Amino acid sequence: MEEQKLISQKKPAFPINDKLYAYLSEYNRNIKIPVFYDDLLRFAGAIEVYDKNGEDTLWIRVYYPEHERDEIDLSLKRMYLILHGDGSEDSLSFLTVDAIDYCTFGNSKPFRIKIRNVLNDNHTYLYIKKADASRVYGLELEHILSPNNINFLVYKDTLIEEHVLGIPGDQFLAENLKTVSIRGKKRLSKEFVKFNERCMIRLLGDMRAYNYVIVASYDFDQVEYRIRAMDFDQQSFEGNLKVYFPQFFKENYPFVKMVEENLQKESIEQYKKEERSAIARRLRGSHERISDLLDCMVHDKISTPKKIEQLKMDLVKYTSDKNFKKCTSMGEILKVAFAFVTRNYENVNTYIIR
Repeated sequence: MEEQKLISQKKPAFPINDKLYAYLSEYNRNIKIPVFYDDLLRFAGAIEVYDKNGEDTLWIRVYYPEHERDEIDLSLKRMYLILHGDGSEDSLSFLTVDAIDYCTFGNSKPFRIKIRNVLNDNHTYLYIKKADASRVYGLELEHILSPNNINFLVYKDTLIEEHVLGIPGDQFLAENLKTVSIRGKKRLSKEFVKFNERCMIRLLGDMRAYNYVIVASYDFDQVEYRIRAMDFDQQSFEGNLKVYFPQFFKENYPFVKMVEENLQKESIEQYKKEERSAIARRLRGSHERISDLLDCMVHDKISTPKKIEQLKMDLVKYTSDKNFKKCTSMGEILKVAFAFVTRNYENVNTYIIR
């Protein structure tokens, strides 16, 4: 188990350049929204938010001067309708803002907005963050290359994200793992192997247990599990390849141990190959969109020359693909990585009619 400190410095925020804005406009991600991140920073005070066990959640519940609260609430309800519908305000009177929480922990310092439908008492969350190019690339790659679609919008320097449903990994390990059956642990082990492989291939780093969620789905004869990333700050930034493997973070050791206890080496290799083949199919099915996104990344600065040099040499060693040596940006590294996956795993199924 790797115990060295994998991430040694805080990642800076990278601005969204004109080329990426054009991409976001092309794919309906860049849209005029009624509230900015900086608007929400004008809160007058706050109280700490505790969980059901009385522990500090690191979120604070903020409140605003009375003369601003109505305007902020109206803007947030409109934002919800734009994110989850067509922006029509027919349902505006049915919505209420139950809470606005702010988190000072982590890079993105998000606001979490709880929106409730007063007619049926159903509620959901949305997140408002400072826009960062790394995070936008991470969200887009998640949408295209993972089994999960994800909805988000960008306007100038503000990013709006939908809530990712599930139990945070650290909470699942502390409270839920003990109730999982032996068969369930085998399925969860399979999913962790696939999640580990998926993060590495698309270079999503820092998937410690509190940065992803566990989703349980009930089939007619069993419970299936899926692991979903919910933090995309560390997309293609670090130089150490191990950062992109969830298995190397000590917070994930219980999952690593579970894999060792429940899966044979042959099964682990099978599931890795399944995930690589699935990503190769998604790359082929979204070829134009991926090409446009990678073109933005190739011409963007979202890391440092030292980290780029380290990562490409780590990948040469890991894959034996010398094409990584020519890369001068994180975008080029991903381009070579996706070409490698497509070349080696797209055609493994000999029964596909071509």
